Amino acid sequence: MVTRREDVPPTVFNPWAHVATLIEEAGHLLGLDEGMIKRIITPERIVEVAIPVRLDDDSVTMFTGWRIQHDTSRGPGKGGIRFHQSVNVDEIAALSADMSIKCAVVNIPYGGAKGGVKVDPTTLSRAELERLTRRYAFAIAPMIGPDTDIPAPDINTDAQVMSWIMDTVSMLKGHAMMGVVTGKPLAIGGTMGHAGATSLGVTICTVGILKRMGRPVEGQRVAIQGYGKVGAPLVQMLTDRGMKVVAVADVNGAIHNPDGFDPKALAAFVKEHGTLLGFPGAVEIPSDQLFSVPCDIAIPAALGGVINAEVAATMAASIVVEAANGPTTAEGAAVLRQRNIPVVPDVLANAGGVVASYFEWAQDLQGYMWERDVFTRRLETTMHEAFDHVWQRHLDLGVTLRETAIAVGVERIAEATELRGLFP
Repeated sequence: MVTRREDVPPTVFNPWAHVATLIEEAGHLLGLDEGMIKRIITPERIVEVAIPVRLDDDSVTMFTGWRIQHDTSRGPGKGGIRFHQSVNVDEIAALSADMSIKCAVVNIPYGGAKGGVKVDPTTLSRAELERLTRRYAFAIAPMIGPDTDIPAPDINTDAQVMSWIMDTVSMLKGHAMMGVVTGKPLAIGGTMGHAGATSLGVTICTVGILKRMGRPVEGQRVAIQGYGKVGAPLVQMLTDRGMKVVAVADVNGAIHNPDGFDPKALAAFVKEHGTLLGFPGAVEIPSDQLFSVPCDIAIPAALGGVINAEVAATMAASIVVEAANGPTTAEGAAVLRQRNIPVVPDVLANAGGVVASYFEWAQDLQGYMWERDVFTRRLETTMHEAFDHVWQRHLDLGVTLRETAIAVGVERIAEATELRGLFP
């Protein structure tokens, strides 16, 4: 059951309670009535499914999955599917609400949704993973589709998982459903430019905040937590713009080099060894000390809830750009605010991925593939416009960038909800 903030002990971080509180505060900032605020907070649909999977040894085990549609006032639900052992209904609900806000912040015609299965995919063979994916897709098939809810990759899911979902739904419908998911391979309706789109959006926001604060881009030192689909391309993109990535962490640990890392050499090493640890010229440091190494910008690009009060208190960076979903707890955000450390929030900073998904979906519906430069140009334009709008509203409202971005999203959702009215 999704809990509201009053149900959660103050010492326990609950992502849903945190997001619900942020939306509520944004509603009050905008002067919305309580009825509208409750409508925006409350998820439209919460579906929990049982997923029986036959393992390779012929035994059957059970997994639990969810698909939550938070708000569809602005368009079909949009949001990824994650496979992780920590997945629970509160996490998925929080992420679905984040997607509602995020899509509104970048002003694309989507609502918010999210899905997940509580599973450690590293314990499954490829065949077991496919059977899990297809059974989950079968279970949520009645609620997803190009006009209703479009999933995408997230933690531990990729283009292959999306291909299995697309094929499963297509078999059920009796015809190819290219637009039912995004993040697919090019051969079955994917798009040029999707890979690295989130990283490009984070890069645009990082450069944007530096320029707005009157700081040079060249020579800025960056610490990145996470070296996956977002963190790895970020090392290259930020370096290309003259910054120095001086610390990076993956699931195995963290490394530090005050002179910065060579992106290509780092990528080649990880490809060969499967970890950052042992990279020549780097010093291994405890993962929990990553953001305390001397740096100017901290970019969490892994899981949520990692910047708590303790981490925020020892944060060496003077700017935080959230590439991950929900990486900062309420207590952590309060400490960063007290220390006057600005945060470009996740609902803006990592929105490049959902913008790319929107472009892929539009191409699937049109049946026409855009050229790569068209894709990139439109992505950059969308992200620049979103950042500029949030920054201007930040100056107008006089609140933090996080409060501003959420207010922008809530304002646009409220407008759509009001215009559509209440049925019946």
